[in-house]
Parts: sequence; structure tokens; C-alpha cells
Amino acid sequence: MLRRVLLAASVSQRVRKLVTTAPVARDVVRRFVAGETAAEALAVTRQLVADGLAVSIDHLGEDTTDPDQAAAVAAEYVALLERLAAAGLTTGGRTEVSVKPTAVGLGLPEHGEKTAAENIARICAAAKAAGTTVTIDMEDHTRVEPTLRLLAEIRKDYPDLGCVLQSYLRRTPGDCEALAVPGSRVRLCKGAYRAPDAVALAARTEVDRAYARCMRILLTGPGYPMLATHDPRLIAVAQSLAARVERDAASFEYQMLYGVRPAEQRRLAEAGALVRVYLPYGSDWYGYLVRRMAERPANLAFFLRALRSRN
Repeated sequence: MLRRVLLAASVSQRVRKLVTTAPVARDVVRRFVAGETAAEALAVTRQLVADGLAVSIDHLGEDTTDPDQAAAVAAEYVALLERLAAAGLTTGGRTEVSVKPTAVGLGLPEHGEKTAAENIARICAAAKAAGTTVTIDMEDHTRVEPTLRLLAEIRKDYPDLGCVLQSYLRRTPGDCEALAVPGSRVRLCKGAYRAPDAVALAARTEVDRAYARCMRILLTGPGYPMLATHDPRLIAVAQSLAARVERDAASFEYQMLYGVRPAEQRRLAEAGALVRVYLPYGSDWYGYLVRRMAERPANLAFFLRALRSRN
């Protein structure tokens, strides 16, 4: 029930205005969002890399309805990648970027897929020049098919392009099977968008079981799994399975959100695992933050505690 309420709030303009105009909320947001500018994102990235962590940077924003805005988002990523490379932060793929397809044009009423493909390819070219990679984020269930088409098309020129699959969708085990191939980079997360029961699992236990099943498919396949979870049980399952199938520590990675379980991030990294922090920046933080709370109730408790401490 709490998850449904939060997901409804994530698309409510009234709640958005209430939260985003509260000064104390904006202060707390900085615990989960690097800032509003690329310069702020670089500063946080530099510290995370110094701490032995890898990073995936997301410029917040989605559902772009203007082609010029979509092009501007792509240009932001290109400039960001150039700055990261100049700062020496992309060496060995230590810092990559994550891109939402609707932010670069997928949702445009005309030529949406074509526009998104062109903009993502532009970002991939900049990433290749910078010595790093790009991952396409997955959005709500209506975007899965077009996003996977984008992936297949762009991978012809940029085979290291990564993608995201969400275990709460009933279709995801099949998608994992299809993408568990040599050279494929797949980030597996639980998912944080509203979806009808016909296409999505509702119970947390079902989503967790599906995650474990999908993780097994990816870890036993020849691709490069990126396991995005903060759940200690699922991390323990991943460690056990990786050891059983003799997965080298460099052949997969864990991913966690900026500001969530930072001590666990460092613990895993110090134990020899590759840990990548998903680092968002930008002014359009509301939808991202509320979906993260819906995805993991502990995030909501952490946010509320932070608000109380600020007050």
C-alpha cells in the first residue's frame, strides 16, 4: 500500500510543488542528489572515486516533449563526459553515464525513437572518446519494447552500451535470457514505476524472488551483470552464487544509490568487489527521489529522519 501511495505521489503535480518548494526538503535532497550542476556532480564523483568506488552519473529529467530540449540534454551529457575525461575520472570506465530514453526524445509525438537513437548514439560517441561507457535506463513498462529496440540498434555501433532490466515486471526473466550474451552489460534493479498487475508483480516477496531468479540467469551467463540492490539478503545470494560459478570479481559489479548505505558500499569495495554508485544531479529531482522511496521503504524512513534532524 505504501509503495502504491508513493508511486502515485511521484506523478502528482500538487505533491511535487509542495515538496520541491520546502527549503528543508531541498537541503535533505543533497544527501541523495549530487547537486544541480555538472560541476557539483564532478566534485562528488572525484570524492567517490578517491574512496575506491565507481560511478554512473545520471542527469535528472525525463518525458521531454520538445526536440530542442532533447538535443540540449544530449549536449549536457557530451559536455559532462568531456569534463570527466579531462579530470581523469573515466580511466578504465571508472565513471560512466546513465541516460533515460525519454529525456533525449523517446516520448516525442513524432520520430521519438529516431530522435532518441540519434541522441544516445551521440552520447555513446562522446563516451567512447572519453574511454568509458553508457547505460540506457529503463523507465515505465510502456517504454520497455522501444527501449530494447534502441539498445539493439545502437549496439551495432556501440556494443558496450548497457541497459537496465527491472525484476518487478513479469517479462524480465525472458529479457534476461535474451540479453545474457557475451559482451552484454545488464543492470538489474527491482523497479520503481507504477504498472498494472497484468504486467507487474505487486508483492515485495514476489519481486525479490524474481530478482534472485534474474540474477541467477545473468551471473551464470557470459555477459557482464550489474547488480543494483541494497538488499543484504540478495547481496549475500549474489556473493554465494558468484563463488559457486567461479565468477571473477572483475566480471560483474554491484550498484547502489548515492546516499543509501554508504558504509556497505565501502565495505564491499574494500572486500574486493567492484561497487558503482548511481549519482544523479540536476534540478528535476522530485520524481527520482519519490520513486527511490517507493522502491525501498527504508529510504523513506531515512529521508524522514533527515528531515527531523534538519528541523
